[in-house]
Amino acid sequence: MRANFYRFLTASFLFLFLLQGEGLFARHIIGGEITYKYLGTTPEGNNRYQFIMKIYRDCLGGGAGFDDPAEMAIYKGTYSDNVLYESFRIFDPAITRLQPVPPPCVSSLPNVCVEEGIYIFERALPILINESYFVVYQRCCRNQTIRNIVTPGDIGATYMVELTAEAMQLKNSSPTFDNFPPIIICNNIPLEFDHSATDADGDLIYYSFCSPLRGGGPLLNQPALFTCNGAVPTPPCGPPFDEVPFVVPNYSPGNPMGGAPQISIDNTTGMITGTPTTVGQFVVGVCIQEFRGATLLSTVRRDFQFNVAGCTPTVLASIESDSISGPQRFIVKSCGQNTVTFQNLSAQKASIFAFEWRFNLKTSTFIDTKNWNASVTFPDTGFYSGALYLNAGSPCSDTAYIAVNIFPEINADFNFAYDTCVAGPVQFTDLSSGEGGVNRWSWNFGVPNGTSKVQNPSYLYSIPGDHPVSLRVYDKNKCTDTKTKVVNWFPVPPLIILQPSRYIGCTPAEIFFNNLSTPIDSTYAIEWTFGDGKTSSGIISPTHIYEEPGLYDVSVAITSPLGCFTADTFLNLIRVEPSPVADFSFSPDSLLSRFNNTVQFTDLSTGANRWNWQFDKYANTTERNPSFTFPDTGLMKITLIATHPKGCKDSLSRYLDISPVIRWYMPNAFTPNGDGQNDGFFGKGYLEGVSNYQMTIWNRWGEMVFDSANPYEEWNGRQMNTGGVSPEGVYVYVVTFTGPRGQKEEFKGYATLLR
Repeated sequence: MRANFYRFLTASFLFLFLLQGEGLFARHIIGGEITYKYLGTTPEGNNRYQFIMKIYRDCLGGGAGFDDPAEMAIYKGTYSDNVLYESFRIFDPAITRLQPVPPPCVSSLPNVCVEEGIYIFERALPILINESYFVVYQRCCRNQTIRNIVTPGDIGATYMVELTAEAMQLKNSSPTFDNFPPIIICNNIPLEFDHSATDADGDLIYYSFCSPLRGGGPLLNQPALFTCNGAVPTPPCGPPFDEVPFVVPNYSPGNPMGGAPQISIDNTTGMITGTPTTVGQFVVGVCIQEFRGATLLSTVRRDFQFNVAGCTPTVLASIESDSISGPQRFIVKSCGQNTVTFQNLSAQKASIFAFEWRFNLKTSTFIDTKNWNASVTFPDTGFYSGALYLNAGSPCSDTAYIAVNIFPEINADFNFAYDTCVAGPVQFTDLSSGEGGVNRWSWNFGVPNGTSKVQNPSYLYSIPGDHPVSLRVYDKNKCTDTKTKVVNWFPVPPLIILQPSRYIGCTPAEIFFNNLSTPIDSTYAIEWTFGDGKTSSGIISPTHIYEEPGLYDVSVAITSPLGCFTADTFLNLIRVEPSPVADFSFSPDSLLSRFNNTVQFTDLSTGANRWNWQFDKYANTTERNPSFTFPDTGLMKITLIATHPKGCKDSLSRYLDISPVIRWYMPNAFTPNGDGQNDGFFGKGYLEGVSNYQMTIWNRWGEMVFDSANPYEEWNGRQMNTGGVSPEGVYVYVVTFTGPRGQKEEFKGYATLLR
């Protein structure tokens, strides 16, 4: 038998990972509560109580151990207006490791370690009339991995119980919880946990989910460590207490875990039920309110952590089905077939030592204990029930409950009609039948996005082909059947469309004939006649070159794979004009230099009415016969683009050489007498672009009297222009330099010095 509170299955992984705390920052607490018991009256007339505080921690998750001592406080007054009555410490908690009891059908248990620390202390308290005592313990912090509250690693817990005036006057003891929640619950497995409590006085108990209380905080440094926001509030701070912040909108105090159905608690019995659907750790608060008549005597608040894990059962009954109506509730249907083979998908097969199929056939019972997959013949259409029992009577057993619906047969069928040669729509007619009443149709016409939900649709294809058309039909029982037929749709185009629709150009005219006719594809036979004696076959959109001027008709003939034929002739579609011929001359055509650099250009082109001249990189013009003055020397590229009236073009490029001519003259005498006229000897002319200039002057004894590399420096008649005065007479000069194009130049002659 399964455990009566929930199906406990082998956990595939565990979610009790708690972070290692720093010093006293103990992220290890997973739950706790405080209850009290009335012990009698003291001679002074005070009530004597025993308080029991239970704290639960993960002993594998790291962090500090149980507080020893634990800092406690009692506040006196109302929940919103109170004062510290007493603070004290409790030593030596009784620590017990809680051992999970493995239920049946668990092959192994995860490594789990949970400890319970019990602190017991007594207090004699004066009876209050309109006020309460609040017994408080606070500690930080919770696990970082908790899913349902905000920043859980920075949020601690407050465990408290209120001793009301009514409870003191009636000498009441609080209820106590019977069980601590299971350490692990399984995702997608129904949960049933008895979270009930026992009250020694027999008072009425009301159960509800409520918000856990926060207390303390992440501050670790002294003195903040012992404040209300520190890890160990000393003394614990009094009410009112903040509630933990839930992650909204998915979670709240009344809906701490979600689920389908949602995890909830029965207000009367304390039974927690539902099916968790999210793996992780969740903080849950449970409040039990104790009533005597209409008087609320006490509220005991428990704060604990549910750990939801993915689980794997050892024995789980399951079959292949059409749908599932609930846990272990399978629905199987058969349309038109009374014999049904049930596929056994149960797990784990190694743990299954007995199985039994059992079906109620109305007048008899079908039983099979031999075949893993059962084949059952039902007597007629209708509803039948059955079950698959695994390991019946043993602790590790399970049952799959089966509902079987035998429905009448449904048959899909259709026909279609269309003109095989005309590119029109295909009309489809539904011929399906079935006693269940066909009420839904789903057509697929064999092309992308070609679908319909209409019973008798028509469809116009955009592409030819052998199109597989499928009809899937459904009846009111959701039975279905499919029929597929092939539509051979190969009509010829209703209109042959070509691009260009008209062409005028010049030879050679290379033209791409874009065949826009539809429907056609590569399976069609296509014949082209271009009007110049040439043809093309088998190409949907060919390219053709017209070599000669003329006016041409173009014809196209199309034959479909089914033999349908169409043709058309496009009269005078192509006009090809003679291409222009670019040509030009220029004057002067030689001896061009920087001193003779204006050129007249003359167009000699034929068949052109527009001209575009490009003068190297310097300029362009559209004049027919332009002239141009070149701003520099060198080899110049001249290009003429001649354009035909129909837009055809031809171009011609020629080169002109603008020579960098050097002009240089040397005098034959000078008079360095300081009168400002002809006082120096040097050359004159145009030397742009020359290099390596050198002028030397020698006297008749072969002595150099002047040397300069500056063509603009003159000889003033003195030795090297700074020494003694040279006498009158005849001197020899030599001038050398390298021209702009690398040629070596040398000038020699006589310079007569007159004084």
